[in-house]
Parts: sequence; C-alpha cells; structure tokens
Amino acid sequence: MIQISALPAFTDNYIWLLQDPHTHRCAVVDPGDAAPVLAWLKQNPEWHLSDILVTHHHHDHVGGVEQIKRVTGAKVYGPANEQIPARDVDLHDNDRISVLGWDFDVYAVPGHTLGHIAFYHPGVLLCGDTLFAAGCGRLFEGTPEQMHASLERLAALPADTLVYCTHEYTQSNLKFAQAVEPHNRDIAERVESVNQLRARGEITLPSNLALEKRTNPFLRTSETSVKQKADERNGRDNRSGAEVFASLRAWKDKF
Repeated sequence: MIQISALPAFTDNYIWLLQDPHTHRCAVVDPGDAAPVLAWLKQNPEWHLSDILVTHHHHDHVGGVEQIKRVTGAKVYGPANEQIPARDVDLHDNDRISVLGWDFDVYAVPGHTLGHIAFYHPGVLLCGDTLFAAGCGRLFEGTPEQMHASLERLAALPADTLVYCTHEYTQSNLKFAQAVEPHNRDIAERVESVNQLRARGEITLPSNLALEKRTNPFLRTSETSVKQKADERNGRDNRSGAEVFASLRAWKDKF
C-alpha cells in the first residue's frame, strides 16, 4: 500500500511524497523547491525517487524539478499543454499512467491555469491548485466556466476520495466559507477542528470530497443559500452554477 506524506516547502506549500514500502521507490508531486526533497532522500538513503508528477507550470510547483531530476534520474510527468521543465511524459486528458504500481487517471482541470491537470487513483486525488480544502485556486488563466466545470468533475468522484491539494490555505478559506454560509453547522465544526490542528502546528490535509461538499462554497453553487448570497454580492440573478461560481470567486479575490 502506498503511503502519502507532506514535505513542507516555502511558507505554505506541500510537496506530496508517495512511498512504496515494498520496493523502496518513491515519487513526489509538484516539487517547487528541490531542497526539502533532496534533504529527505539524504536522510533516507534506502529510498529511490523514481517519478515526479507535475500538475501545472507555476514556479512554486516546478522550481525544483530540474535539480531533483539531475540528482535522481526520476521520470517527469506533466501537462502536455504547459511549459514544464525537464518533462519526459506529456499528459493529456483521460491519459492513464502507472506510478509505483498505482494506476492514475489524468484529468484536464483548466481554470487556475489553462493546462492544469489532476491525478486520480481510487481513493486519492492529487489536484494541485484546482480544488483546495474549503476553497479553490484563483483564475490566473482560465474562465469561471472552465473552473466551475473542472470542480464539478472532481466533485463527481466518490465521496470518500482523499483530497491532496498543495497549499495550507484551509483556515483562510474557511473564513470566507463562513461569510458565504454563516449558518452552516458543518463549516462551524470544521473551523473549530482546523483551528485546533493549526494551534498544534499540524497539517489540515488531506481533506475528503464528502467534507468539501458540505463546507466548500465553490462546490455548493447549487445550494439556495449560496446562490442567494452570490446574488446579493453582485446584485443580479445568477442563473447558472458557473455564474454563482464567478460571483463567489470575484468576492473571494477581494476578501
């Protein structure tokens, strides 16, 4: 069984480390900085890094790729439609790859960037900056329609899927979620548990899709209370889920 843990990077990034205890091979996801990965490998010399998975081209996700590949010889997988340094395998929507003996389906999830991809293995979603715990990524390149469709696609996966996003934004995202739905008890409970985790210096991830559907406003655009709040914010009747999403995202950008 593959184990997944986080290597912290920068101020709030996580580089996900996947380990196969049987073969002592491992892989990393979105290594924006080589230092934490190489330090871990030095401390654990019995492990061999065989693969690097990349979700999108932003520097805090790819900055360490070339150096890690030089040192380890790892194979680099990344989205075909973006400039990914040292990429060996170009990935398109609905491709399937095998990493550490696990099959991953590749999903195109444009919005944060145009070529952004996510990796899905039953029970595990490596989603980069598309879906966050209680939030979603900013729209640097894509449209609200694209991001809404991407989030709906991820939300359709099984409810027990663990969500491995790449930033520790949960606390600030939940403040916004409470502003959208002040009477949502699930959000209030999640705020309490997340505050306790952070007070102890602990990570708030992975999340899971069941929890996200109860507490993440960007997955709740069809809820009447969320739509009403979005309508209030931009003073119009947001007819579609994508319009509700656009209103929420514009609000969150200034929140």
